[in-house]
Amino acid sequence: MVMIPSLPTMLPFAGILLSIALFPLLAHRFWEHHYGKVSAFWGLAALALMAALLPTGVSFSEVYGHRLVSTAEEYLSFIVLLGTLFVITGGIHVSGRHVGSPLHNTELLGVGALLASLIGTTGAAMLLIRPLLRANHHRPRQVHVYVFYIFLVCNTGGLLTPIGDPPLFLGFLQGIPFAWTLQLFPEWLFVNGALLVLFFLWDRRLYALEPSQDREPPGRLTVKGWVNFPLLMAVVAAVILSGGWPEPWGGFARDGILLALAGLSLWVTPSYIHHANQFNFAPIREVAILFAGIFTAMVPALMVLNARGGELGLSTPAEYFWAAGTLSSFLDNAPTYLAFLSAAMGALGLTHAVEMTLTPGPAGILAGISVGAVYMGAMTYIGNGPNFMVKTMVEQSRVSMPSFFGYMAYSVGILLPLFLLLTLLFF
Repeated sequence: MVMIPSLPTMLPFAGILLSIALFPLLAHRFWEHHYGKVSAFWGLAALALMAALLPTGVSFSEVYGHRLVSTAEEYLSFIVLLGTLFVITGGIHVSGRHVGSPLHNTELLGVGALLASLIGTTGAAMLLIRPLLRANHHRPRQVHVYVFYIFLVCNTGGLLTPIGDPPLFLGFLQGIPFAWTLQLFPEWLFVNGALLVLFFLWDRRLYALEPSQDREPPGRLTVKGWVNFPLLMAVVAAVILSGGWPEPWGGFARDGILLALAGLSLWVTPSYIHHANQFNFAPIREVAILFAGIFTAMVPALMVLNARGGELGLSTPAEYFWAAGTLSSFLDNAPTYLAFLSAAMGALGLTHAVEMTLTPGPAGILAGISVGAVYMGAMTYIGNGPNFMVKTMVEQSRVSMPSFFGYMAYSVGILLPLFLLLTLLFF
């Protein structure tokens, strides 16, 4: 049955977003011990309102059953992929040459931006965050390093391949050619290049204000845990190959393979590497608990977007870029991408996603949707899964990250001007 949820059903989604934003700021100790209960409360509140506000005689399963099952599958795949990459990269220890200088930090962020398109934003973010933390542990001013890391490695670097970010992978599953996203290299180069230059200038200024006696000399680069690199490549291969497997069993098979690879990594990685990385499951546990509430509470909002997306009156690549991007900042960017892709195909009278790539007009709109969904995931901590995990891991290292709104002050001040320029130059 097709029914559009009413506005009150979306209030729990607003509630969980405000809780994530305000509780760490106003009641930090309460949040630290009870964030799971808060997440569960809003998730259950969403389900209760969905059921309570149904018209008489309409069953819950008719309206919400398929969407909730689909969301549960997306959540499980999301957590399994995130958790597997977290475990495998936790078995790789990089140390030595990188010492937290502006040049070395910029190099590491640049490498991370490249790796994001090769092994995914999650894989790149989890692989390099620990070396970055160790390299900068002595610096009194380092928060900006991790904010730019979220911008570049967790988000904007992943634009070039379907492996890079979940929205692009879903586009690949819909029939968009694997190599099509390589056409977005100019947009990738503009934003990532500008962010790296801006970061270097910012970091150099702050580095010059720090006491020189605290600076450590560079050392020889060493990598331990090489056995995990084949496992990391196996994760990428499983994700790519699963694009041709029939659903839903193909998704279950992929998730089973990923869990097996995570278990194998835990088994073969020497304990001293985990100890050197200060590896524990707290970051992935927090992400899993909070995003369970987020995925549940956002169901009505996604249903409204799917039902009303075609009525937004969008017609240009720039309009699709800003619409898809703005909602991707707060909703899961993968289903948001699909909703706008569907809306664009309907508006253009197309029946297959591959048709979006065949002529300049639709291809421009597809580019706007793709870039918006990937790039604006960097606007908030919840815009993309790795964002929140990096925040948690940095805070575990006793570095105080900005609050939800504090982080948005960075993203609005730095990213929005870049996105405006991007719109003028490319869309």
